[in-house]
Amino acid sequence: MPDLIARADDPMFGLLQVMHDDGASSANDPGLDGATLLRVYREMRRLRLLDEKMLIVQRQGRIGFYGEVKGQEAAPIAAGFALEPDDWIFQGLREGAAMLVRGFPLATYVAQCWGNSLDVQKGRQMPSHYAGRAVNQVSWSSCIGPQVPQAVGAAMAMRMKGRRSIALAFFGDGATSQPDVHNAMTFAARYKAPVVLACQNNHWAISVPSRAQTAAPTFASRAIAYGMPGVRVDGNDVLAVYVALRDAAARARRGDGPTLLECVTYRMGAHSSSDDPSRYRSNEEVATWAKRDPVDRFRRYLAGRGLVTDASDEALVAELTAEIAAAIAEAERHPNAPREQIFDDVYRDLPWHLAEQRDALLAAPAPKGH
Repeated sequence: MPDLIARADDPMFGLLQVMHDDGASSANDPGLDGATLLRVYREMRRLRLLDEKMLIVQRQGRIGFYGEVKGQEAAPIAAGFALEPDDWIFQGLREGAAMLVRGFPLATYVAQCWGNSLDVQKGRQMPSHYAGRAVNQVSWSSCIGPQVPQAVGAAMAMRMKGRRSIALAFFGDGATSQPDVHNAMTFAARYKAPVVLACQNNHWAISVPSRAQTAAPTFASRAIAYGMPGVRVDGNDVLAVYVALRDAAARARRGDGPTLLECVTYRMGAHSSSDDPSRYRSNEEVATWAKRDPVDRFRRYLAGRGLVTDASDEALVAELTAEIAAAIAEAERHPNAPREQIFDDVYRDLPWHLAEQRDALLAAPAPKGH
């Protein structure tokens, strides 16, 4: 269907942009004030620096796993600014940092990579599977796709309770081939669930290219069959993602139902610390996308408006580097989570047989390191 791809005026087949590659803005600019733009930039810079440091920490054997965000910073940061505090976010592997934008403490955030006593999840999740009830963000489960029906269900529950809150589900291009995602989209469209469905098309589902996932011309065009609007947005343009999420959230909040967003982006790093992307993609491909780096692109936009300089950037990097180092040191100094926490949070009143097991555990010598 090449004729459809050429219809750049159609939101399902074109590409919503605010910033050109050189940082110049278009008519779609949301007109955010300078202070807000600098906050957005600070969050993007912090996430990039945090990624670099945490990957080193993993290579040093201090944590077991890390999922790098590099190249995909725009969507999680934009989500933190576009949504309201009472809205819920159901993330995939690379959207955890929306929690930081919404006020989750950095040290408590990185503690989830250690699973120690500072971790609000009590060490029950893998590293990079962030969550925080305080900011209405739900951990993903590593199984691909189940967060999408969870988000739709949460959205329906909020509507039944008379709330104006909406849910946002992030998922990758690979997840669009999962039955859970199809079921969720069908249900969401049929019942006009107040939910935004954001596909992060980073071109690789680990080693499977996005072109192998669908015969449709774009992932956004699948919205036609589900009976909902679809919007294809430049996922390396933080302001474009902000506009798309803001408008889709407003539509859901009005009661007009879901929107399918396709954020066209690129995973510049490995899928995770366990992956070697050189086995399945070329350095030339990575270099091409590096020229569209979302952090550098936004910096060019801000420089064009006189909001950043080389000196201010250098000072910001120094400030953020110190902040990240302090947060990691704070997280790492906490001891392991108490063994008895394994019995918490399942039953309101602990059954007798689990109480016996807990007592037996506490009577036994603790393993070395606990």
